[in-house]
Amino acid sequence: YLLQIQSSQPGAGLQFCFWCPLTAFWSCLWTGVFYIDNDISILIGAPKGNTTQPNIIEGGAVYLCSWNQTGCSIINFDQHGNRYFYINDINTQVEFKSHQWFGATVRSNGNSTLACAPRYYWRTEHDTPFADLTGTCYLSVDGLKTFVEYAPCRTERHGPAGQGYCQGGFSVDFTKVRHLFVEPSLYLLCQLISATTEEIVKAYYPSYFLLAVSGQIQTRQVQGSYDDSYLGEGSVVRGATNKINPVDKNERKRKGSLSVGVITGSLALVYDAFQMGSYFVSVIIASLDDLVVGAPMFMLRGSNGRLEELGKVYIYLQKGPLLLELCKSNLLGPQAFSRFGSSLAPLGDLNQDGFNDMAIGCPYGGEDNQGLVYIFNGHVDGLMDTPTQSLSGQWASSTFPASFGFALRGNTDLDQNGYPDLMVGAFGADKAVLYRARPIVSAVTSLTVKPTMFNQEEKTCLLIGHGSLVYINIYTIYILHFPGFVVEVQLDSVKQNQRESIRRTLFVESQQPSMVKSFQLSKGERLCHEENIYLRADEEFRDKLSPIYISLNFSLDPQASLDQYGLSPILDYQTKQHLQQKAQIQLDCGEDNICVPDLKLAVYGTEIYLGDENYLSLTFNARNEGEGGAYEAGLYVALPAEADYSGIARSNASLTQLTCSYEAENLTRYLVCDLGNPMKSGTSLWAGLRFTVPRLKDTYKTLQIGFQIRSKNVNNSESEVVQFELKVAAMATVIMQGVSRPDKFIFPPPNWKVHHSLGQEQDVGPELQHVHELVNNGPSVLSHSTFEVKCPLKAHGQELLYPVEVVTQGPISCSSKTTLNALKLKVKTHKSNTEHHIQRREVDRDHLADHFNLTCIGAVECWQVHCDVGLLEKGGRSKKVLTTLMWNKPDSHLWVPVWIIILAVLVGLLLLALLIYLLYKLGFFKRSDPYGTTMEKAELKPQASSEA
Repeated sequence: YLLQIQSSQPGAGLQFCFWCPLTAFWSCLWTGVFYIDNDISILIGAPKGNTTQPNIIEGGAVYLCSWNQTGCSIINFDQHGNRYFYINDINTQVEFKSHQWFGATVRSNGNSTLACAPRYYWRTEHDTPFADLTGTCYLSVDGLKTFVEYAPCRTERHGPAGQGYCQGGFSVDFTKVRHLFVEPSLYLLCQLISATTEEIVKAYYPSYFLLAVSGQIQTRQVQGSYDDSYLGEGSVVRGATNKINPVDKNERKRKGSLSVGVITGSLALVYDAFQMGSYFVSVIIASLDDLVVGAPMFMLRGSNGRLEELGKVYIYLQKGPLLLELCKSNLLGPQAFSRFGSSLAPLGDLNQDGFNDMAIGCPYGGEDNQGLVYIFNGHVDGLMDTPTQSLSGQWASSTFPASFGFALRGNTDLDQNGYPDLMVGAFGADKAVLYRARPIVSAVTSLTVKPTMFNQEEKTCLLIGHGSLVYINIYTIYILHFPGFVVEVQLDSVKQNQRESIRRTLFVESQQPSMVKSFQLSKGERLCHEENIYLRADEEFRDKLSPIYISLNFSLDPQASLDQYGLSPILDYQTKQHLQQKAQIQLDCGEDNICVPDLKLAVYGTEIYLGDENYLSLTFNARNEGEGGAYEAGLYVALPAEADYSGIARSNASLTQLTCSYEAENLTRYLVCDLGNPMKSGTSLWAGLRFTVPRLKDTYKTLQIGFQIRSKNVNNSESEVVQFELKVAAMATVIMQGVSRPDKFIFPPPNWKVHHSLGQEQDVGPELQHVHELVNNGPSVLSHSTFEVKCPLKAHGQELLYPVEVVTQGPISCSSKTTLNALKLKVKTHKSNTEHHIQRREVDRDHLADHFNLTCIGAVECWQVHCDVGLLEKGGRSKKVLTTLMWNKPDSHLWVPVWIIILAVLVGLLLLALLIYLLYKLGFFKRSDPYGTTMEKAELKPQASSEA
């Protein structure tokens, strides 16, 4: 709930704060609260505003704004322009109100209101050309009806002795005993002046510039060595004092550091700054006798080694009379250059927990540097480390940051609903915002579940349609403190990260895993409520191990009507809106109900082959050797991309029949097989899985499949991963067959004539063909294989065969170390005679070669010619193709040269003569006639003669 209040003059500014008196950059609080006829109004300063004062430029103004109405009206504290005084008969200007920042300080207390102009100038000595920055204030004690001027620093003397640089009204406040503190700055040394409102009104006379206020007290000035020390530069810290004594500086110069003087009772305490230039005590708030000090330019070295201006807020807790102790946990700004701690405002006890809360401004915080205000709740040790609420500015300015949070004012109940509100000024946007505090509900809630452990076998209740089931009592107790609003309570038996829980327990009343109920409670009323839930049947859920979580969530009904002030309540930030208890199912794990399995796994299989469908069967043995069951145990098989699951092995009756399904985890496919819920201790099961591996590549030597048993147990829930390696092999069935054409060869052939001049292949001799056929019936492709044919070219040192050519058909390439057709004979065209082989075979899936012809010509002897055909692959194999050669001796007339015949006759005659000579020498021709006489020769019969 916001109330936007804007100045009637654009650019006038609603409040202005500044860091130091000369540079106009000091942050403080310039708002007040005033009561007119029981209507709460807000006083907002506009130090750069214009009024009806004649010849005054940006003299400043104060506006009166009703918190429940729009628009503001200006308060005429001072309607006069600059005043003049006759000096030596010359009308001389003695005061300068232009740019005096009237309204930079505004305070109210009951019907008393004080507004000051700390940059008001007064011509102290009339013969000097310059004026002194003395400052002035205007006081009203009758509800803004009449006004009196109070300028305690306006004296007759110029310079420091005459308080010429006093800037009276730099910071002001009313004390509990209705004393008025005016904090002037003298040579950057703070001086405190105090007077009662009655004494100021009594001493006022409008025609006099210099007035003496009876009973006015002030701190004395110190030695000149403390000039520019900024000692005490800050806000007035209020206390119940009747006497103000000088600040004890322990005769020690601060050399530019900042300190704060705390006036309480009759003693002044000095607290030193912790960092030079941090503007320690640029704003200071005292709340319930404790002290909060802002240092908006505090710097801290970041991770990159550079100093970052974060701002810091120091908290001093009063541990005893005049004993303030610095808290260990002070607040550090969350964003660099946000000026965290530029403004502070006590908020009172927002959540009514007995500790005051605090608002801290960051006028340059937020994403767009529009400004932030943080709400910190108090506790016994100071303020919380983190804010409970963050207020952000809603405006942006093109020329100047909106500076939302530049000024804060709190601890005042503007709407009178019993809770203090907060005013936030946005100097750069000329706006102020009222934040109304909503009623805060404090609640104490408890949740009890009974029993916390139960045996699902013990059925203790009967539900229609569900049989006897286990039930759980839930006792919920709510202790809520707020005025008559509806609270919604949600009971839930499902934990968000447990998807199985929704199938385990249901509420008896709603038959659902959750239920929502609304209760109307008054302040201080207590509520006790009981509900029952039941555990579903054993076969209806799997998760028996994880606890059953019962949770309670409650919130205020957003549809409830608003209170009499138009506000809806909110829950205190410390209220626990979510409670959770749990119950467990009794397990077979001993008295401690903790199961510790010991899962073992072994896998067995065979090798697979390239190019095959690879109908693979793997057998595994899963065991639980632990002391307790493994719940929701499953076999997880990480499938490679080359493999597909095809089913459970059913060939062996001893194998367990499993239920398996696919799951995906990231980019890995898993086959998950249920091994039991639970897989009890001592379990040992054998099962088989069937796969196909159709997408193997010839670059694989092995293929890995990962196996693991997983369970939902907390302890020892998994087995070791078994990376089973399948050996990838190449297997091919190769058929080699060959034939010789002709298979028998007669040499020499009939009518064969030897040609002395060789021109054609038939001149060499008859043709001999060896035809070889190779068939690869797979499944693998044979790679890097060599088919080798060996034939004898010579026998017993004589030429036998003359190789002419090799004719191939199919995916084969042949080469020979022996030159084919070395004589370059004319080769006739050979027609392949292997068509019947191709027609006879089906088209092969993979083959090394079809067939080829080896043509060899020529033979001189009757030898048995054979060719060894070998397939050289892992040792290879061989086959011989035989050709039988038979010698032929047919009749034939051969021409013999004459010289051979003559030589043969002569040799024959020579041999005959030699024979006759030998016979002669042996007496062959001198032997006696065995028949005697001639007569006896005559009597020989012709037959005998002839036989002889």
